[in-house]
Amino acid sequence: MSSSQSRTQKARKSRRNLLFERLMMAIASVNLGLVCFDITYISARSFYLYQLPSLTRLYDPVKGIEPERDTQKYLDTAKQLEEQLAATGLQSPEVLRSLQRMRALSRRMIEEDPFQGANKSGTWVKIKNRMRDRMDNESVHEAFAAFWSEPHLSKAGWQKELGFFNTRLRPLMATNYYRPIGENGEPINYFWLIDTPFVVLFGLEFLARTYHLSRRYKSLRWLDALLWRWYDLFLFIPFWRWLRLISLTTRLHQARLVDLEWVMDQANQGLAANLAGELSEVIVLRVLNQFQDLVRRGDLAKWLFHPEIRRAYVDLNNVNEVEAIGALLLKLTVHDVLPQVQPDLEALLRHTIAQLLQQSPAYQGLQQIPGLRDVPTQLTEKLVSDITQSAYKTLVAGLEDPIGAQLSRQLVEHFVTALESQVSSPANMQQIQDLLLGLLEDVKFSYIKYIESSDLEAVLEETRQLRMVDDR
Repeated sequence: MSSSQSRTQKARKSRRNLLFERLMMAIASVNLGLVCFDITYISARSFYLYQLPSLTRLYDPVKGIEPERDTQKYLDTAKQLEEQLAATGLQSPEVLRSLQRMRALSRRMIEEDPFQGANKSGTWVKIKNRMRDRMDNESVHEAFAAFWSEPHLSKAGWQKELGFFNTRLRPLMATNYYRPIGENGEPINYFWLIDTPFVVLFGLEFLARTYHLSRRYKSLRWLDALLWRWYDLFLFIPFWRWLRLISLTTRLHQARLVDLEWVMDQANQGLAANLAGELSEVIVLRVLNQFQDLVRRGDLAKWLFHPEIRRAYVDLNNVNEVEAIGALLLKLTVHDVLPQVQPDLEALLRHTIAQLLQQSPAYQGLQQIPGLRDVPTQLTEKLVSDITQSAYKTLVAGLEDPIGAQLSRQLVEHFVTALESQVSSPANMQQIQDLLLGLLEDVKFSYIKYIESSDLEAVLEETRQLRMVDDR
């Protein structure tokens, strides 16, 4: 097979995969739209009832919504009264009985509040306020009783008053409903019957996708493939259906309809920065805590000053590090440090000799002899220079001479031994441990404050700039 044919087949396969992704994305969009409609249906039902009454008749059974018995009886009786008024007039016995029934039903509704079960007590308050305003009476019982009376309807005109009821009160009462409770303690909801076909479809697709991934990548187990496509799990879990927005957003990106690369980069960088900060904080604190434990147990001092304990540990280079460090410090002191501080040493030595000479009667006598006043100062300068030069040359020669080097090593060993004997005393050891523990506590506190004050966003910005330079 030629390379052009191979590229053609790959292009066709890519188009088929893209069409499949877009098809499943469209189905997921329809499903998410139904989920959002179901979630918001109860809160928006009053709007649907006014604007799309056929929709409420279709979807109320899905939510288990039924007419509230007392409210519906009230509306039916009012409708029957209106028909009787139109047929027989206001003075007929049937109308008077219906008015008496309306007053009784009004009294019962006021006392029981049938709107409470649908969480629409606010609607019932609005109905009562409108009736008070209509009858100009602050007592809601008296207002309803007067409204459904023969004298009021006769005086105000029953057509006008029933018109007020039908336009201002009936629509509000019609929004009330009853929704039974299921065995799980939640209101009845049959949306799962609508959602089940989508759940089955996406569940089968998920199994097929993950199985294909596990076969395509031999090192990938099926469980790993399931975790790889974790965002698809929201498409078929029967709860928290609104989380399907995550799956739909991912599929929009996979279908190449929305580019979310920059969003993913920002999210990954933010997560990485926060994780790095938390991880470094935990690691440093753990190391410092372990070091504090070593100090509290006295293991650190034992390891430093007891060769037999150090030998119990694995020695990778056959070197006594403590003695080597001491020898190195001595060498650095002689060759590098002393030449730099030599003027300071001479100044200190000069001051010390001058103070001693000031206390000498002979020196004070020479100061009084003309022509010899500067001799003591010259002698002091010469003495200081000779002492410092001789001492420095002696130290350098001692280090370069084999015998001097041996003596230096012997000095370091004796120094370590003497220091060990002094440090090993309980009083000194306890004091050193307390100081080290306090120092480590200060280091931990300072490090935490530094982590909290560090600007992770600046680190991310620097990382982005470095990547841009690298891409160029």
